[in-house]
Amino acid sequence: MVDLTPNPELTTREPGRDATRRRHNARELTGDNPTVEIELDEQVYTLRITKTGKLILTK
Repeated sequence: MVDLTPNPELTTREPGRDATRRRHNARELTGDNPTVEIELDEQVYTLRITKTGKLILTK
């Protein structure tokens, strides 16, 4: 299980907004496997890091 607690060093505040934007490191999310599944409202998405270091999110 991946710890999704935001890193305080990476948490930023948008100018003019009260909400805090959380930032997560994609390599920490994927670990040793460059592909992870993310679920949102019973839909499963795949997040993949390519060999060239780009992120691809597919349904």
